[in-house]
Amino acid sequence: MSNHEQAPAIWQHPAFGAGIMAVATLLAIIIENSSYMQLADSFLATKGSIRIGNLALEKSLLHWINDALMAIFFFVVGLEIKRELLIGALSSRDKALLPLIAAIGGMIVPAGIYTMLTASNPENARGWAIPTATDIAFAVALLAVLGSRVPASLKAFLLALAIIDDLGAILIIAAFYTSNLSGLALALAGIGCAVLFAMNRFGITKHSTYMLVGFFVWVCVLKSGVHATLAGVLVAISIPLLNTDGSRKPEFEALEHMLHPWVNLLILPLFAFANAGVSFAGLSFGTLLNPLPLGITLGLLIGKPLGITSAVWLAQRFRLASLPTAATWPQLVGVATICGIGFTMSLFIGMLAFSDVAKSGEVRLGVLAGSILAAAIGTAILVAYGRPQMTPK
Repeated sequence: MSNHEQAPAIWQHPAFGAGIMAVATLLAIIIENSSYMQLADSFLATKGSIRIGNLALEKSLLHWINDALMAIFFFVVGLEIKRELLIGALSSRDKALLPLIAAIGGMIVPAGIYTMLTASNPENARGWAIPTATDIAFAVALLAVLGSRVPASLKAFLLALAIIDDLGAILIIAAFYTSNLSGLALALAGIGCAVLFAMNRFGITKHSTYMLVGFFVWVCVLKSGVHATLAGVLVAISIPLLNTDGSRKPEFEALEHMLHPWVNLLILPLFAFANAGVSFAGLSFGTLLNPLPLGITLGLLIGKPLGITSAVWLAQRFRLASLPTAATWPQLVGVATICGIGFTMSLFIGMLAFSDVAKSGEVRLGVLAGSILAAAIGTAILVAYGRPQMTPK
């Protein structure tokens, strides 16, 4: 390391942000099962408002976290998707094909397992998408901790797959979890997006300008019936990331670097604290065997690795793509199992699918059980089969 290079701060390590989110989740569960439960619920129900003249937005703290702060998370996800499509792991057919095929398999099979296990109750059908998602933060953090036990090609494969998963989740939310659409609000949001893309076209790069118009788009999407967080993706897509020579615009590269710590160390832990608390009152091991939590748990734990590995095998069988460089099948199975960590996106989709308190509790139980088991088993597989091989002398 040269004198001008500095080692990254500990908070910049992927495992640090994932650790903060895990602590927030544990704290939420402890509080939910303590005498402080009502105090926490009252705190999350506290109203807050933004007022401009006679126009006002008033929401509970829980909704500000889920509708506003998570829009910033989706904005960063949108930037990552756009970057990878333009210059990253998804920028060419050869790079994108295998993770694309794997991601499709990793969404179809979990949804199928969930649907089969919950078919006895039609009310559960809305939750079919809950086990289809991968939590990038936790998955990448685990692979970072495992270090050289996992080939670099598999780390790139997981990152590309998880980004496609996020894109799939965004499309699913837009298509299946919207209601009572307002034509006027959608039209105004469309006008705002047109202004954003015109700004891109004319080379405007000032952050504040995009954020101001982006806030207008967010308010319109919030009022439209489409979930407000999708406004973050729309704004991200409009931002010019590249110069004419193909290099990244430094101002927006700086914007992404600036937002990442806020997302990983504040927004996602707040989301986990507000949404991951599960009350164990009246629960038993048998509760996990109820169709809804069981469908989510097995969708994540079995559906994800089965769908991903089957899709990769078919891609290899029909010579569409090959296994990532220096990776073995057991290692691929381990990484595919880690993709069963649904957590953030799964909780988010579950929140949209079910507002009933009882079902929300079962969703949280299923997501936590499936994600924890997937993390533990996937890590065990990679520890057992991911030892770096000695190169012959």
